Amino acid sequence: MLRYAVIFLVIALIAAVFGFGGIAAGAVDIAKILFFVFIAIAVITFVVSLINKK
Repeated sequence: MLRYAVIFLVIALIAAVFGFGGIAAGAVDIAKILFFVFIAIAVITFVVSLINKK
């Protein structure tokens, strides 16, 4: 999932360089959502692994 966030970020940067503001904004929004979902899943997995070690 983090890979897709980085891909959308790169797409946004390339679109911004070529002047496609709408596409860049959409790609940045998708990248942000994917990044925060990745962080949430990583934290949940970490907490569950700490609980299961007991």
